[in-house]
Amino acid sequence: MPDLSVSPPPFDQDRRGRGVRLGVDVGQVRIGVAKSDPDGVLATPVATIKRDLREQEDIPADMVELARLVGEHGSVEVVLGLPVNLAGQEGPAAAQARAYAQRLAEVIAPVPVVLADERMSTVVASRRLSDRGVRGKRQRAVIDQAAAVEILQGWLDAQRGR
Repeated sequence: MPDLSVSPPPFDQDRRGRGVRLGVDVGQVRIGVAKSDPDGVLATPVATIKRDLREQEDIPADMVELARLVGEHGSVEVVLGLPVNLAGQEGPAAAQARAYAQRLAEVIAPVPVVLADERMSTVVASRRLSDRGVRGKRQRAVIDQAAAVEILQGWLDAQRGR
């Protein structure tokens, strides 16, 4: 079973090498995806994927698309947002994110999936988009990607600080 802890082990370039990391913000309707540069310095938006919520035994379409993006970008790791409350406690949304991460890890193995605290990522992303004049329907179209950028950039920054 993959390790899906919130606090990933210290960043070690020798352990996983240089490479692109994908950031993933899993929502109830859409999934935002971002990627880092190979040096792990900057996160940029990639795509918004429609969430596949059908009850099924095969691999959901959103996970098939994530697996395709992992391959397309040669990703060495996936950083998935874990929604915790402001006190740092996990609720039902965190349990759903953990279950999603577990299934995704099985689909994209051997590429590891790590969980990152995503407190306030959507709020921060929304504020940044508003500050840039992106509002209404235009904001809804890209908010998930922007939240994925916030999750991945926060994780990258934390890893460099270790």
